[in-house]
Amino acid sequence: MSYFNEKEYQMFIIKVGLKVGYYRRLANMTQEQLSEYSEVSLNFISQLEGPSTVYVPSLKSLFKISKALGVPISKLTDVDD
Repeated sequence: MSYFNEKEYQMFIIKVGLKVGYYRRLANMTQEQLSEYSEVSLNFISQLEGPSTVYVPSLKSLFKISKALGVPISKLTDVDD
């Protein structure tokens, strides 16, 4: 029996991207600024925040983004709230 559900996983990734966008706007940052501060490409940030795109970030990228946003990485991955 498998506990893995592809659709649930895809929704999780989309919600992580939406959280990044939420905290970016809360910090009053543009995608360009977040890209610069996190040293992650603008294209990456744009794709990650897009709700119709399943773009899987690495933990390293999420860590860099969370530091640039000034929030714990857990804020970006806690999608159940």
